[in-house]
Amino acid sequence: MDKWDGNEGTSAFHMPEWMIQFADQKQEFNKRPTKIGRRSLSRSISQSSTDSYSSAASYTDSSDDETSPRDKQQKNSKGSSDFCVKNIKQAEFGRREIEIAEQEMPALMALRKRAQGEKPLAGAKIVGCTHITAQTAVLMETLGALGAQCRWAACNIYSTLNEVAAALAESGFPVFAWKGESEDDFWWCIDRCVNVEGWQPNMILDDGGDLTHWIYKKYPNMFKKIKGIVEESVTGVHRLYQLSKAGKLCVPAMNVNDSVTKQKFDNLYCCRESILDGLKRTTDMMFGGKQVVVCGYGEVGKGCCAALKAMGSIVYVTEIDPICALQACMDGFRLVKLNEVIRQVDIVITCTGNKNVVTREHLDRMKNSCIVCNMGHSNTEIDVASLRTPELTWERVRSQVDHVIWPDGKRIVLLAEGRLLNLSCSTVPTFVLSITATTQALALIELYNAPEGRYKQDVYLLPKKMDEYVASLHLPTFDAHLTELTDEQAKYLGLNKNGPFKPNYYRY
Repeated sequence: MDKWDGNEGTSAFHMPEWMIQFADQKQEFNKRPTKIGRRSLSRSISQSSTDSYSSAASYTDSSDDETSPRDKQQKNSKGSSDFCVKNIKQAEFGRREIEIAEQEMPALMALRKRAQGEKPLAGAKIVGCTHITAQTAVLMETLGALGAQCRWAACNIYSTLNEVAAALAESGFPVFAWKGESEDDFWWCIDRCVNVEGWQPNMILDDGGDLTHWIYKKYPNMFKKIKGIVEESVTGVHRLYQLSKAGKLCVPAMNVNDSVTKQKFDNLYCCRESILDGLKRTTDMMFGGKQVVVCGYGEVGKGCCAALKAMGSIVYVTEIDPICALQACMDGFRLVKLNEVIRQVDIVITCTGNKNVVTREHLDRMKNSCIVCNMGHSNTEIDVASLRTPELTWERVRSQVDHVIWPDGKRIVLLAEGRLLNLSCSTVPTFVLSITATTQALALIELYNAPEGRYKQDVYLLPKKMDEYVASLHLPTFDAHLTELTDEQAKYLGLNKNGPFKPNYYRY
């Protein structure tokens, strides 16, 4: 539901002065740091001992203190206890992770530097529910530098980096998250973010819609006072459109998920790299010659298929949309129904955003040692609940890796219990997340500062001009030089020399 036409002469979006200055001074972050390793990815390396902290570790050590963070009494160095993390003593290591991530997030850091004088988010009280990683920490600290107060919970029970959560808590951010939360913990953490005496949030930054849904259902009066919602996942956006269609969405919302910078960069390029990382870390498998079926050929599916094909895998695709299906065929993949290949494939990957894509019937028919994982946001794509029956045995192999064993001895390898593979089991490229985080920050600034009447109680796409602006901020990292239109060329095409350069209906 695109409410925005950036090509109209009377555009609703006006670029503030600090943004114009920032665009003129992109040379400030023109060089990629060379002394920091290119692999500046946050690592899920929480351990109970801060004396032996190995950068090679990839999972929460099983020897961690098993006491629930909810039962611990912790305070940061300033005496505050308004947080709940695994171990506040890991803050120093989390700070190092954040500093590494900053080097690969040039636009967000420059945004912090250029806009913090004006404080465009002064007075904003943002409650967030996203993956709590080093990249998210850079975003949160940027929002804080721009004047916002933030309270945060995790949108996934396995993706939190404990040391980063500790670093944020030490810095004074009320963070309620740890790796390996139970379902009850998950909702408890969200409620602790929201239900605070004397603190009324006026902005929501969500990933999946759980926070928005919780406030809408449990705190309806609070929800009505929200000034804007920014949502970055297909699941959350779907829920927002459902509210809007039912006439129950009483605040404006920005659909970041369908912005070009999110779809084409985070969804495609991020997953193209992180799918291999997640599978390699959890299974140590060889990809060459393996038969893989990827369910869904959206941007996430395209990224996964491209990576696996390049490694020599035989890749099949399932798809419901004839356009995406034709794209898969033209890209050299065989389009099948899942039932046709389920007995022969070595790996099953879901990335549809739907539910029950892989059912118990499919799981029963899989070959021995078939690997099953999910790259979509929601944990509903694989029917994991159907596997929790008396006749099946669950055997934990390593963190986030389970063997589910049938009575005849057949087993499948289930990763992250059907939750998001890359953020649960490995890492994601920091630079790509810089694009998404900058988009989220600008969307929050736009909604928070928009005059009354610019946005109604509906779901909006990110303004095209803002999409182009985010992309332009990252080009100097590659020493890239944009060609500029002459006055004659701009007149011929009917464009403003400074953009937007494409209509909203253009498909990149």
